[in-house]
Amino acid sequence: MPEVTPRVLVDATAVPEDRGGVGRYVDELLPCLVAEGGDVVVVCQLRDAARYRALVGADRVRTAPAWAASVPGRLVWEQVGLPGVARSVGAAVLHCPHYTMPLAARLPVVVTLHDATFFSDPELHLPVKARFFRTWTRVSLRRARRGITPSAATREELVRLAGADRERIDVAHHGVDHGRFSRPAADDVATVRASLGVGDTPYVAFLGTLEPRKNVPALVRAWVRASAGRAGPPALVLAGGRGWDTGIDAAVAEVPAGLRLVRPGYLPLEQLPGLLGGADVVAYPSLGEGFGLPVLEAMACGAAVLTTRRLALPEVGGDAAAYCEPDVDGIEAGLRSLLDDPARRAELATAALARAAEFTWAAAARAHLATYAEAAR
Repeated sequence: MPEVTPRVLVDATAVPEDRGGVGRYVDELLPCLVAEGGDVVVVCQLRDAARYRALVGADRVRTAPAWAASVPGRLVWEQVGLPGVARSVGAAVLHCPHYTMPLAARLPVVVTLHDATFFSDPELHLPVKARFFRTWTRVSLRRARRGITPSAATREELVRLAGADRERIDVAHHGVDHGRFSRPAADDVATVRASLGVGDTPYVAFLGTLEPRKNVPALVRAWVRASAGRAGPPALVLAGGRGWDTGIDAAVAEVPAGLRLVRPGYLPLEQLPGLLGGADVVAYPSLGEGFGLPVLEAMACGAAVLTTRRLALPEVGGDAAAYCEPDVDGIEAGLRSLLDDPARRAELATAALARAAEFTWAAAARAHLATYAEAAR
């Protein structure tokens, strides 16, 4: 007889309004879980109810109370209210997709652990955030029936640094929405160029939250040096939500008057393919990632990507990305090499499209369903 699929309650109440990070993960995963035959119910914030009803169907959506909208309120509700929702919908498994979990849950819990840099590089995070996530990672590794990481590199770091049991952690690579992230049409690139105000100037793009581990100050200084003496130097576009990297403003202040740096902030999803696919180089010189979704999305748009070999990034980029050391000298050398070699950029773009095609949210959903079934057993 075929195996009965367990009913799973997915807690989406930690999803932020700007859909970054965990939001992209949950939003992409849920409809694929349903499409792959999963018996899934989602509980979310009131503000997200319409979104999830459209993604998975109204009968699969429950909402948390309004007082759970703040971070402290959500953490309290997770402990006192979430187990009751799981019971009310008849869930056999609870999936908590962002590190934390209810300690008094009376059913198997699966927790997604996105990142191990809270252990390996705590200085790259706000101190209170690093302490919070280290504590909850250890708790969830001990209390959850199974864990999920987005990369083998993250799993191995959790084993090495947090004492995780490798046999209770499954790897489920993130996917990419190939309907949204693909090689952009010329009109889409022109629209983004116009909105950025760069005209026909070539540009180097960065996409991500402007936080210390993204290494943006080093990128700015490397771009300045790689542009020196270059006829028609490229602009630098730093796209993404404003984080807490206090070194960026100082690096930007050093940019000479002849160079163009654009900081458009958070861009809507529909503009990202034009941004990424229209860049001469997408630079992502991160000091460490649990996965590196911007790298994958840039590759799916046919971009020549320059990144580092830190943690999960080579697991995503494979042979279809260029790599550099994460210091200013290394990033400068990587940028110069690609900017001086259009044939190499074209070669990387072709390889990137093929590499990105291997990552799908459908495959991620199947991996999650296997974890749910194992947790239920």
